Amino acid sequence: MLVNMKEMLADAAKNNYAVGGFNCSSLESGMAAVRASEETGMPFVLQFAPVHEQYLAMSVAGPLMLQLARAAKTPVAVHLDHGSSVEVCLRALAMGFTSVMFDGSALSYEDNKAATAAVAKTAHALGATIEAELGSMPHNYNGELGNYAPEDFYTKPEDAAEFAGDTGVDALAISFGTVHGIYKTTPKLSFDVIKKVRAATNGLPLVMHGGSGLTDADYREAVSCGIRKVNYYTYGAIAGGRGVYDLVKEKPEGLQFHDIAVRATKAIADDAARVMRVLAGKI
Repeated sequence: MLVNMKEMLADAAKNNYAVGGFNCSSLESGMAAVRASEETGMPFVLQFAPVHEQYLAMSVAGPLMLQLARAAKTPVAVHLDHGSSVEVCLRALAMGFTSVMFDGSALSYEDNKAATAAVAKTAHALGATIEAELGSMPHNYNGELGNYAPEDFYTKPEDAAEFAGDTGVDALAISFGTVHGIYKTTPKLSFDVIKKVRAATNGLPLVMHGGSGLTDADYREAVSCGIRKVNYYTYGAIAGGRGVYDLVKEKPEGLQFHDIAVRATKAIADDAARVMRVLAGKI
């Protein structure tokens, strides 16, 4: 069933768990996330990130995601991930997305706050929810990060309190040591940042980006400190690729594309289901 994130995140806060945010970069990945949700009984957020336009246009992904959500037996929010402009957020809302993220983390603090507030006003008028990002999270898509000081990227609790109050956001993505992409070294996480930001924002639902590649213990600790949504993509996509690789080895001759799609969907769904159980404290 299609919902927005507000009640979903409120229930997560009440019962001390986190919902997964799974990006839809193909029909198979979207179907896999729904399958995992129905298998586990967990609500989740089906997301589209503009960076995935190279695989699937938003004009195609949006209607696809909305239909998958409406047909699902579990609550599903359809969300724009990392909307880097007000325009793309408004376009997603016009398509029927029930939630959007305005990512102004590359802007100055004041510009980020002003743009986020503008998107929040429109989203709330349409009955949708909004996520924003405060703090800068490094990218490690190709393992390019070497030694770096994670504290340089941490979200400041005092800034978060002012930002949340002035914008009215429903969820806030924060930086506490995770990175986007693949971990080449052990991540340097500060769970104290989560606790302090949560306290400063009066329990505002907090979001973890760069969640792939962490240990189950890391997830559990982050959730216990106040993380209510965890974005997960990279390692799920790797699981799908591994499933296809194994299939090619099993059947080197006569392999057809629909066989590949079925195997990739199952592999991604199995991985997503495991993550959902971890976030729910069931593993």
